[in-house]
Amino acid sequence: MTLDTYRSVYTVKFEGVVYVLHAFQKKSKHGIATPKQDIELIEARLKRAKEHYEKHYKQRLEEDKNEQGN
Repeated sequence: MTLDTYRSVYTVKFEGVVYVLHAFQKKSKHGIATPKQDIELIEARLKRAKEHYEKHYKQRLEEDKNEQGN
């Protein structure tokens, strides 16, 4: 029987939207540090998630709030 261990899923939540940035199978039996390569990948994905949110969601959510206030 093989037991697989998975690292935490890295997520970010903006108003009304949750992005999953990274999840991966833990291969090392020792250590808890996330490899630098994975940190860089997560940072790049966070930047893209922010850009995507700004382009596709932020304005729409603000418009919805304004409509509810009127």
